[in-house]
Amino acid sequence: MAMTKVDELRRHLKRGKVYRRSDLEVYSTAVDRHLGMLVKEGALQKIAPGMYYHPRETVYGAVPPDEETLVKSFLKDDRFLVTSPNVYNSLGVGTTQLYNKRVVYNHKRHGEYTLGNKHFTFLKKPHFPKQVTPEFLVVDLVNNVDTLAEDKTMVLGKVADKVRQMDHKKLAKAVREYGSVRTRKLFDNGRWLSA
Repeated sequence: MAMTKVDELRRHLKRGKVYRRSDLEVYSTAVDRHLGMLVKEGALQKIAPGMYYHPRETVYGAVPPDEETLVKSFLKDDRFLVTSPNVYNSLGVGTTQLYNKRVVYNHKRHGEYTLGNKHFTFLKKPHFPKQVTPEFLVVDLVNNVDTLAEDKTMVLGKVADKVRQMDHKKLAKAVREYGSVRTRKLFDNGRWLSA
């Protein structure tokens, strides 16, 4: 039996991979129609405008795409950092709230996006680390303290105590690289790094 154009497109799909429409149009002369057919039959899931996922199957059913794969495909870039205000709780500075928010620091996009039933806040930043460090977390918390549900004065007081226990050299570098103007002033005026 001859291979149809949809079969030709299907042949190029790999389980667990996220595709952009532009990735697949080279394999089809009617990409939108063929993508629609593959979505209808369940071979692909549409996870955002112009983005599709070829689900990995387990005995429990289809596995959703992981966060890193989603964001990397959406940005067409692997330079990003996914974090959440929940991570501040690990610092022990009085933050205890749980937030249903994923933040993606990146160089390309700014705004709120839903990818595969997950909601992300993309923030375009010139600098961010490859991985979350305690120093970055402290600076990021101070940058975003106004957005938190906790009492700002209490949290900043505990941050001042936390800073005394941290490596001042690493923290000063994080303040320089990632701190907002207000955060840098707070560290300087509060003399947190010279105490």
